[in-house]
Amino acid sequence: MEGSDIQNLANSYRTFSIATLGSHSALDICEGAKREGVKTLVVCQKGRERTYERYYLSRKRFGKKVGCIDEIMLLSRFSDIATQNIVKQLQKKNVIFVPHRSFSVYVGYDAIEKQFEVPIFGNRYLLRAEERTAQRNQLYLLKKAGVRVPRNFSRPSGIDRLVLVKASEARRSYERAFFFASSEEEYEQRSGEMLRKGVLTEQGLKSAPIEEFILGAQYNFNFFYSPLNEELELIGTDTRRQTNLDGLLKLPAAEQLEVLKHVRMSNIEVGHIACTLRESMLEKVFDIGEKFVETCKKEYPPGLIGPFALQGAIVPEEKGEEIVIFDVSFRLPGSPGVRFTPYTEYLYGESLSMGRRTAIEIKNAFKKKQLAEVVT
Repeated sequence: MEGSDIQNLANSYRTFSIATLGSHSALDICEGAKREGVKTLVVCQKGRERTYERYYLSRKRFGKKVGCIDEIMLLSRFSDIATQNIVKQLQKKNVIFVPHRSFSVYVGYDAIEKQFEVPIFGNRYLLRAEERTAQRNQLYLLKKAGVRVPRNFSRPSGIDRLVLVKASEARRSYERAFFFASSEEEYEQRSGEMLRKGVLTEQGLKSAPIEEFILGAQYNFNFFYSPLNEELELIGTDTRRQTNLDGLLKLPAAEQLEVLKHVRMSNIEVGHIACTLRESMLEKVFDIGEKFVETCKKEYPPGLIGPFALQGAIVPEEKGEEIVIFDVSFRLPGSPGVRFTPYTEYLYGESLSMGRRTAIEIKNAFKKKQLAEVVT
């Protein structure tokens, strides 16, 4: 099915529901849809459905309906969602599918681009750009946009400062086993230790980016680009909770060094904390967002649609603080707490979650018979 066929299918809908995969930010997506009066469907994998089926499925309580999930579709594996039988079922249910990181990880880019013939809210072809191995990846797009990024080293012999090596975990390739090094010797020593312990693989290390370590206040800038309004919005800002890094950083320096003799530091993301930004920084935040939107339009037509996030740090400079970006999410980021930052309230007079803002855009596109402009 070609892109135009997907868009024609969406435009043929007389009603619609919002669907997503049962992981990552499914509850944020469904809660936002329910607030806008839209039906919700969560596609779950057997053995991982309990949260959605037992605790958040719609039911009567205290004389009213509670829960944000109307229907669950249970599959043997997440990847089965791209099979012809399941695709046809989703088409019959008039689904607009909202992607997140787990969708990319468990279904795979080839299946998403070539087999999943269901209207996706957003640009399905940009999802692959999150991977550093992609030809026109996030780093390529950031540089094209003129957004400052950390210096990248093509080989360990070039290391001349503290770097962060972002290798994939051996057990879970979608998670990263970060390590620090300030020279080629340290790189070889630390990577060798992690290889011997089975934390990394040779292939994962070979493809791992070696990036200048940026010391600054870390922020996730969670944006929404509306093709209907042709406007960029900042939905909220947050920072990450990471295990076991968060616990380590609460210890005095001497105890940190002692603990690291026995425990490997881990940067696995387990949650987010909503946080605000000094108001004078907002112009710079919107500036990098606008530049990135324009670049993606040129490189991946039709460009960004809906939610995306630029993840980085604010660093001190002689002329004032600057933003350095080191990661991009080309879909709904898993940051449900951003609704507790004030930025949508400044614009709309009320706080909006990313899930609700997504539902509003889909709903408005449906009313205006412009679904083709927000799906691929």
